[in-house]
Amino acid sequence: MSNRVVHFEIQADNPERAMKFYKSVFGWDFEQWGNNKYWMVMTAPKDSKEKGINGGLLPRPCPAPAKEQGTNAYVCTVQVEDFDDIAKKIKKASGLIAMPKFALPGMAWQGYFMDTEGNTFGVHQQDKNAK
Repeated sequence: MSNRVVHFEIQADNPERAMKFYKSVFGWDFEQWGNNKYWMVMTAPKDSKEKGINGGLLPRPCPAPAKEQGTNAYVCTVQVEDFDDIAKKIKKASGLIAMPKFALPGMAWQGYFMDTEGNTFGVHQQDKNAK
């Protein structure tokens, strides 16, 4: 099937702070793209057979939406093995809860958070027993 999302980008007021956040929460690696202020986001090793996509991180070119305003971009969701463990890591890394954990009955646990740059992202743990 064509027309799939193949890349994502995270805008950051402070790229170093954002990279530290995502590295400590999800273990992602970052590779600077040449001499540019652009970093590739590697969500898995290059030779990994895991499904998913890699992305980029760059300095924010304009002001972020105000808190409580909602998002004005696509929200990416990260599939995890243990929602509660990741939620603890997010809090420890200075992230905020945007929408608390809730059940997608018979399918998964879902929730939304904000990173250190004010970007919203989702966390998803598959669980057929979620209710």
